[in-house]
Amino acid sequence: MAVQNSINTNPASFVALRNLNSVNRTLDTIQNRVSTGLKVTGALDDASNFAIAQGIRGELKAIGAVTQGLNNAKGIGKVAIAGATGISDLLQTVRQKLTELSNEGITTQQRDILTTDFNELLSQAANFIDNAVFNGVNLLDTGNVSPDVNTLSNLTGGTLTLTGQDLRTRTLSLAAGDVSSATNAQSVIANEYSNLESVVNSALGSLGAEVRALELQTSFLEQISDATEEGLGNIVDADLARESARLTSKQVQQQLSIQTLGIANQRPQTLLGLFG
Repeated sequence: MAVQNSINTNPASFVALRNLNSVNRTLDTIQNRVSTGLKVTGALDDASNFAIAQGIRGELKAIGAVTQGLNNAKGIGKVAIAGATGISDLLQTVRQKLTELSNEGITTQQRDILTTDFNELLSQAANFIDNAVFNGVNLLDTGNVSPDVNTLSNLTGGTLTLTGQDLRTRTLSLAAGDVSSATNAQSVIANEYSNLESVVNSALGSLGAEVRALELQTSFLEQISDATEEGLGNIVDADLARESARLTSKQVQQQLSIQTLGIANQRPQTLLGLFG
């Protein structure tokens, strides 16, 4: 079939223009992927994968919120453990003073000095309790209210608990103990001191196990978050090495398409020679 030569219609130019527009659209897509690092940046790129990616991003933010809550709970627990440990260390010296006070052979002056030391140690123990506060929570000072801290541990509503410990009541009870005589001091060792020692040891065991559970759960969620983020990357991340190669190829195609369009646009000019 003969090709019609016309100054009104230039089919070759139309073809070249369509090719150029197609190359330009592909270039825009590639450049967007290179600049963002993503192959799916919106619903127009890939509606189904974009919807899936948005859901995964929501899960990642939720996991981050749960992890933040667990970290806050760990801070509360670790401060409480520090306070209980300080009291536990003090109790060793308290026991020493009580034992000395249980000796009937000491003088009145010596008893007064030992009693002052005993009271100072218990005052320091009370200070440890006062200062065992993190983010407004003190697990060592329950009073008549349970300060148990229940922390969200996963996305399905599970929780981990930090149990409140009533160290203040027992500490005050020991501080009020009568050590005015050797017999009374021995009674304090058997009762108030033993009670506080038992409560402190129980608190350390309980809080230690509970904080360890928080740390294990935090570590687990970090692994889940990493795996989820990797899965998200497989869905939306662009292969930059491949996109770089495609970018170079399309840039060459763009230049050739421009040259081809220029040649096609000059085609009607050849008709002028027929009228010379």
